[in-house]
Amino acid sequence: MRASLALASVFGLRLFGMFVILPVFAIYAETLPGGANLTLVGVAIGAYGLTQAILQMPFGWWSDRIGRKPVMYLGLMLFAAGSFMAAAAPNIYIVIVGRILQGAGAISAAVMALAADLTREEHRTKSMAMIGSTIGLVFALSLAAAPWLNQLIGVPGIFALTGVLAIGAMGVIWRIVPPAPANPHPRTSSLLADFKSVLADPQLVRLNWGIFALHAVLMALFIAIPFALRDAGMPVNEHWKIYLPVMLASFVLMIPAVMGAHDPRKLKGWFIASVALLLMVQGAMPWLTGGLWSITLFLLFFFVPFNILEAMLPSLVSRMAPPQLKGAAIGMYSSVQFFGTFAGAAAGGFLFGHWGVAGVVVPGAILLAIWLILAIGMQVPPPRPTPTSADTPQAAGAPAR
Repeated sequence: MRASLALASVFGLRLFGMFVILPVFAIYAETLPGGANLTLVGVAIGAYGLTQAILQMPFGWWSDRIGRKPVMYLGLMLFAAGSFMAAAAPNIYIVIVGRILQGAGAISAAVMALAADLTREEHRTKSMAMIGSTIGLVFALSLAAAPWLNQLIGVPGIFALTGVLAIGAMGVIWRIVPPAPANPHPRTSSLLADFKSVLADPQLVRLNWGIFALHAVLMALFIAIPFALRDAGMPVNEHWKIYLPVMLASFVLMIPAVMGAHDPRKLKGWFIASVALLLMVQGAMPWLTGGLWSITLFLLFFFVPFNILEAMLPSLVSRMAPPQLKGAAIGMYSSVQFFGTFAGAAAGGFLFGHWGVAGVVVPGAILLAIWLILAIGMQVPPPRPTPTSADTPQAAGAPAR
């Protein structure tokens, strides 16, 4: 519980910086030199995901060797530096550079690997669900807080605030997060060899495609939704009145699925049903964005399966990954996740600028349809038995540490 709550707070403090600009940045960017180009706006939002995608695998692999916490400290320092750069940016191009540097703080794999290290397998889904739910809660709070913060300190102030929060997250790691246990499977193979091993695993490939599609669809969506709400008559500073109730309601509605997923026999059914629901909601988007109530309904139906899948996916990766490649496998998963973030934001800006809502919906529906087909063939492994006292080093006569 201590590890899960502390690591969830680290995740939340860092991801606040990515989420909090979503409702306000596209409109703020219109005031920046170069910000009238929606493609550049999408790149600025998604550039964070590009460097995350490139560096999650190396950082996860590195954490298997030198430890989780040193990698997390380095990543948070880079994130803070990028936040302060974006805060001082005079044009859209410097914002993009700052977002790239923010993304260089690629600690998601190390955080999730540490959570897996510190939890027994029968509790891991609950731990990952706690982290995933906290991310979702931060997402909701950031969407609600963004209009208020925008009015109070502006988007540059929001960027600076996220840098301060990253420094605070370093304090949480130092004072609260328990130390990682010794790695029982030390690795001497190269990054390329481990990369190939993870990439060749068909079950991990299914999950990696899923997280790519999930975040690509999300980021493309938030190119369109702020403009849809504004066009429906709601000022940007009041968008939180939609986001916050939707996210809180979606957390309540996701509980049965998260609880049901504890049973391996039911997990796959909940998983496939969530992907199918997300696909149906994506297809219904053009007919649910005609007014404030229909947009609210769409967002609620979207975020229920989104939050369920956000909780299930990392738990499944940690179970399917070879124990000696846990950091590398989660690193690959996180890299693909953030590549989806970048691709969805960059492509979403271009597609929405040229074809409106339909340009966002159709590619997203194709990604989700492919995921549904892949999910049907997924094989959920049975839980590994928890070691008993007879299996511990102390029981075999080894000295206790």
